[in-house]
Amino acid sequence: MQYKNLGLFIKNRRLDAGYTLNSFAIQNDIEPAILSRIENIKQDIKLGVLIKIAAGFKQTPSEFLLEFENYIQAKKHR
Repeated sequence: MQYKNLGLFIKNRRLDAGYTLNSFAIQNDIEPAILSRIENIKQDIKLGVLIKIAAGFKQTPSEFLLEFENYIQAKKHR
């Protein structure tokens, strides 16, 4: 699985859900600076942060990553 665009996917999901970066980060116990670096692909995502992000979207990490995989596959076939 390719995780290069995971940060962009997270950012798009967050924006689609109507969250600012700060509000999403604070509500999910993530440092806003870390979330910003992840979304801008300047930092790799650690498992603990992925768990918090997925929970913020009311998903398990595996559900969240499956949705990301499906998104990438759909993009490839456009």
